[in-house]
Amino acid sequence: MPSPHIVLASASPRRRELLAALGLAFEVRPSEVDEGIEDADPVRVAETLALRKARAVTEQAPDALVIGSDTVVALDGVLLGKPASAEEARVTLRTLRGRRHEVVTGVAVALGAREAVGHGRTAVLMRDYGDEEIEAFIASGGPFDKAGAYAIQDAAFAPVAAFEGCHCNVVGLPLGELRRLLATFGIETEAPSVDCPVCAPETEPAP
Repeated sequence: MPSPHIVLASASPRRRELLAALGLAFEVRPSEVDEGIEDADPVRVAETLALRKARAVTEQAPDALVIGSDTVVALDGVLLGKPASAEEARVTLRTLRGRRHEVVTGVAVALGAREAVGHGRTAVLMRDYGDEEIEAFIASGGPFDKAGAYAIQDAAFAPVAAFEGCHCNVVGLPLGELRRLLATFGIETEAPSVDCPVCAPETEPAP
């Protein structure tokens, strides 16, 4: 049976790069959905929104296998989304500075009426960056399309001091969880070559 056409329901270049690391051919078709949800649980929010995004594109492409994803940053029971302004980004980054928080990324796979959903979660410790660094990052435009107003992979700002768990999850797509979900649809993927202690394949020790 031929493999279904795969669609990534996201405009995020970071998710596109991560999905490409699995060796899959896919189309990008961003979903336009209402991301408002009255819930304080980061897992429920992330999974609900990921599934909502996948369903929206499935309606347009019912024969495709659609992948949806959503990332949530949680600090002391408060969910931090994408900042809508420079001031909001400034407040978010100052609030996160030097503190631990959790990043949860929901991922959903849909093929017609069949659906599967899961998530990744990572504990993140931010470094004690200065106000001048915050202002430079805001001036670069970096915070505005990212949950929590930062990117773990940003080499210039480098806001993260340490993390426990999946690096890919913080970037925006937990590849290990996605590979598990895809396998339930009969889609086998390559072990990704990514800098992640959870998703990267283990290397054989030298003889």
